[in-house]
Amino acid sequence: MTTTQSKRGHAPAKSVTPTTTANDTALALYESRGESRVDSRVIAAHLGNAHKHVRELIEKHGAHFGRFGVVRFETAKPLPGSIGGRPERYALLSEDQCYFLLSLSQNTDRVVDLKARLVLAFREARDRRTLTEGAYLPGYHALHDEVMALAQVAHAAGSIAGDEVFHCNANKLVNKAAGIGAGMRDKLTDGQRLMVINLQAVIRNAIHAAIATGADHKAAYQQAKDAAVSFASTAGRLLGGAQ
Repeated sequence: MTTTQSKRGHAPAKSVTPTTTANDTALALYESRGESRVDSRVIAAHLGNAHKHVRELIEKHGAHFGRFGVVRFETAKPLPGSIGGRPERYALLSEDQCYFLLSLSQNTDRVVDLKARLVLAFREARDRRTLTEGAYLPGYHALHDEVMALAQVAHAAGSIAGDEVFHCNANKLVNKAAGIGAGMRDKLTDGQRLMVINLQAVIRNAIHAAIATGADHKAAYQQAKDAAVSFASTAGRLLGGAQ
C-alpha cells in the first residue's frame, strides 16, 4: 500500500500565502516536509463536490496515486466555514497527484479552471523557492566567512578549539533562533527558509560589528546570540507566530 495515514488529531501542515489572481478565488498551497501540496478538501470545494466523494476517489485509485509518490493522509478539524466540527480524514496531494485526480473528472469549465489555477499556484511556489534558495547559499557562505574571522580572534587569544567548532556553533545558533531541528535545512517551508536567510545576515553583521569594536570571541558570540534571539522574536510577532 502506497498511502499513509497519520495518527488521529495530527496537526496539519503549515499553509503558505494563498495564490491569487485578479479574478480568482484564493487557492492555498501547503508546505509539507519541504514540498508544496494541496488539501483534498480545498480541491473538493473548488470542484463544488462533497469532500467525501473526492476522498473516496483517491482511496479507490490509491495504487495509481502512489505511482506519483506517497499520498499523505491527515486527520484534523474541518476547514473554516465547513459544516460540522468532528475531525475528518483528508489527503495532502502533490502537484502530480492533483493533476491525476483531475484527470479522473470530465473537462467541465470548472475542472479546466481549477487545472489552470493549480498550474499558476505551483509555478508561483517554485518561483518563491528559487528566489529564497538563491539568497540562502550566498548568505550561508558570508556568515561562515565572518565565523572564520571570529575563530581567528579566538585563536589569537589562546583558544585551542578547532575551526569546525565555531562553524558548528554558528549553525546551531541559526537553527535554534529559527526554531528548526538539526538536519532540517533541506526540508524548510518558505517561511522558515526566509527566517534562516535573515538570521544568517543578522548573526554575520553582529559578529562583524563586535570584532570591529575589539570584542573578544566570547563577547562577539554573545552579541550575535542576543541579536538573533531579538530578531527571531520580533519577526515572529510580525508574522503572527508563523515561521
